[in-house]
Amino acid sequence: MTSSAPVPKLKNVEVECAGCPIRHRAVCARCDAEDLQRLEEIKYYRTYEAGQAIAWAGDEMGFVGSVVRGVATISQTMADGRKQMVGLLLPSDFIGRPGRSSTPYDVTAVSEVTLCCFRRKPFEQLLVSTPAVAERLLDMALDELDAAREWMLILGRKTAREKIASLLTIVARREATVGLPAIKGPIVIDLPLTREAMADYLGLTLETVSRQISALKNEGVIELDGKRRIAVPDIRLLMAETGDDMDGGLIA
Repeated sequence: MTSSAPVPKLKNVEVECAGCPIRHRAVCARCDAEDLQRLEEIKYYRTYEAGQAIAWAGDEMGFVGSVVRGVATISQTMADGRKQMVGLLLPSDFIGRPGRSSTPYDVTAVSEVTLCCFRRKPFEQLLVSTPAVAERLLDMALDELDAAREWMLILGRKTAREKIASLLTIVARREATVGLPAIKGPIVIDLPLTREAMADYLGLTLETVSRQISALKNEGVIELDGKRRIAVPDIRLLMAETGDDMDGGLIA
């Protein structure tokens, strides 16, 4: 697709670095005051409405950045028009790739998304002079590689119930880290995907997704408040449904 992404909706969005909700997980996580000032000089904010394209595959991107709020999908369209969702961008995730002016994927906001953007060329120059940013970006890239391998396991080997539980766990654990609730208390998430989108993402039917969510609710693993708002009373109970080895897990 060669058409340019729509112009984002502009708001008076301004987030102080010290109070930023993704400050300790984003690409700036290891920055000191001097490093943050350098980033401040090249950053700006963009806000996209739900359903709005952030980038089209093949289009030039003049910026890179971090998701501050909201969720976006990453998808790829085949030559015959078939489209597959291949990833999610959650708060603190990085969008764009230094050294590459375009993206191979379509990126679409599924809720209102706020990006902390950095002009691409100055950011590439900053990577050379600011090791803290370069090292953090490398760590995030390796984490993304691990996540992609984990997703291969989820899609290739897990049962429908385990797939649903795994997706909910990924979102809930990210919410717990960014939102910083009591780790042993309930975690409340606004599910970023419709059930139809979940079915597409997980390779399931809509009926199967609905049935498995209802089963998890009936067994007390999750609580539903409407179609998209989910409470996880105990993250360990949800993690136990993923089929993963719980030994050495990150939740203490």
